[in-house]
Amino acid sequence: MRALIIGDVVGSVGLAALLAGLPSLRERMTPDLVVVNAENAAGGAGTHARQAAELFAAGVDVLTGGNHTLRQTDYYSVLESDPRALRPANLRPRAPGRGLAVVDAAGGERVAVLNLLGSVFIDAGASPFTVVDELVERARRSARHVIVDMHAEATSEKVAMGHHLDGRVTAVVGTHTHVQTADARVLAGGTAFMTDLGMTGPHDSVIGVRKEVILRRFLTGAPARFDVADGGVLVQGALVEAGPDGLARSITAFSEPAAPSA
Repeated sequence: MRALIIGDVVGSVGLAALLAGLPSLRERMTPDLVVVNAENAAGGAGTHARQAAELFAAGVDVLTGGNHTLRQTDYYSVLESDPRALRPANLRPRAPGRGLAVVDAAGGERVAVLNLLGSVFIDAGASPFTVVDELVERARRSARHVIVDMHAEATSEKVAMGHHLDGRVTAVVGTHTHVQTADARVLAGGTAFMTDLGMTGPHDSVIGVRKEVILRRFLTGAPARFDVADGGVLVQGALVEAGPDGLARSITAFSEPAAPSA
């Protein structure tokens, strides 16, 4: 099983880059499954229903989210009605949607995707460590392959989750910080791990926001609207390859310039 996992899609420019580049990525990487974190697609905060529809139409199998998932209310109906659209499982119990999806990959394998939110420096409903074991057990009853999107601020929390789940899931990949890390590896128990997949969006920026806006805020302390930048667009993520036992054989990070049409 080969899973293509895309890091945070930021703004319309990131969405356009992914939609334009996905056919080439599919052709070259031949994934059985495509997972995309889209929690910043709507101007950097949330996902619109029409954006989810575009991504699903382009062949994305599962959408994951994070701390901004509930920002756009038109997305609530998607979270409630489409099992392929996830929000973090450890949000407050009355939040719309679900945090676990089980889908059929192209190669015939059933794959579970689990979305978690870190609780260090982020307002989560509960620590991800208090809910993850039961969720992984539930996922493994339906699928041999389990992919975890750990959307978290703190590097330590992501690394700890990777070790906590090592040998029990196929991959634990981090999202949220928008800076791709250089630590993609397979842990001792056979779980692929990467602290952060990076950002699919404008890298001539400060983690997706126009440089001058953030610099002015740091220099003056004055509040400012976080406008999404539009330069240096990259598509970032990782390809995970796993065996029939559900454990990873490899994880390879990638960072590619957007296609010209994007």
